[in-house]
Amino acid sequence: MMNKFKNGFLPLMNLQFQHRGIAKVRLKWVKNRSLDHIIDKETDLKAASLLKDAIKRSSTGFLTAKTFSDWQKLLGLTVPVLRFMRRYPTLFHEFPHPRWNSLPCFRLTETAELLDSQEQSIYTLHENDTVERLSRLIMMTRTRTVPLQSLYPLKFDLGFPDSFEKTLIPKYPEKFQFVKAYNGVTAIRLKDWCDEFAVSALQKSNECECESGSDQYREFKRGKTALVFPMRFPRGYGGQKKVRFWMDEFQKLPYISPYADSSKIDPKSDLMEKRVVGVLHEILSLCLHKKTKRNYLRSLREELNLPHKFTRIFTRYPGIFYLSLKCKTTTVTLREGYARGKLIDPHPLARHRDKFYHVMRTGLLYRSDGSLKLGEDALMVDSVENDEMGEGDSEEEEVETSDEFSEDEVSDSDDSE
Repeated sequence: MMNKFKNGFLPLMNLQFQHRGIAKVRLKWVKNRSLDHIIDKETDLKAASLLKDAIKRSSTGFLTAKTFSDWQKLLGLTVPVLRFMRRYPTLFHEFPHPRWNSLPCFRLTETAELLDSQEQSIYTLHENDTVERLSRLIMMTRTRTVPLQSLYPLKFDLGFPDSFEKTLIPKYPEKFQFVKAYNGVTAIRLKDWCDEFAVSALQKSNECECESGSDQYREFKRGKTALVFPMRFPRGYGGQKKVRFWMDEFQKLPYISPYADSSKIDPKSDLMEKRVVGVLHEILSLCLHKKTKRNYLRSLREELNLPHKFTRIFTRYPGIFYLSLKCKTTTVTLREGYARGKLIDPHPLARHRDKFYHVMRTGLLYRSDGSLKLGEDALMVDSVENDEMGEGDSEEEEVETSDEFSEDEVSDSDDSE
């Protein structure tokens, strides 16, 4: 980075156009069948993974139906947990309780234990990546501190190992420390600021384009242009003049790094709105599946210096974010993270989770080499699912802009989670 810029963004005191007053176009929400399908699938994947971890933590090596009877909401399931576990005998072995025969119990199958062993190996091999993701998240906060209770819901999305506060954090006392927040809750504080980490995913992607011959990032570093967010509009949006003009004006605003001090920016300005877009873009970039639940982000609102109704950003910028209402919750996805219904450049842990999901369905895992064998039934299921998804974003409905966005459909009220 050039010395003229710190961490690749313009000095805030030199910005003279915080109140440009860009005229915003209110847009209708558009359903994306491809991304909804992914969210639906990975909701079951996440629930099964969390149940696996819960069984591992149990001192008895199994869970009773009574133990998890009220976990449905916690796991984000739309069916009772008992019914869910019975769906996947390749992972969960059911047997009667040693003392009460009418009480169902579940332990992990040998296949599930093997998958878990492979997962732990990935955590160990890529531990530096995990430490970097945690550091980056904390570096975006005002006090360089994040409450543990805000991190727990995000651990699956960010790729943190189970009980990371006991197994990972103590291994890096030079980087992290446990502290008591102002409200008395336990929090993690970052002790070691790393300039190398303070480069956003958007800056990195533009650096790569610069290396491949693009001049945009060079111009940005010279202060002559702003970084542009990749946009993939639903059909019917991108060609409309009002939307195009609005987005062009938005893209011209200076890019504020999510790792920069934002306390001097007018909270009601367009510049702050672009900064909020950048913060949300960066957090979703850190997530392994480029998505998370809206409420998980809301729990970090104060630490990240986000406005009270920041989640409206997701529907205001449909070319960057997709807001899904699947599974009786609200999930936000980074559009650029997917192409034709598949995750772009998946992390090794995300690839392993794909294997885990296939085994959940009907797969058999060979113990000799850890390879995956799918039966004909599984292949038929995958074929049907691919046919239903079609060609990724091509399944989106065509819509027109509207002066009335359906805020009741996608509101800022708390999700039923």
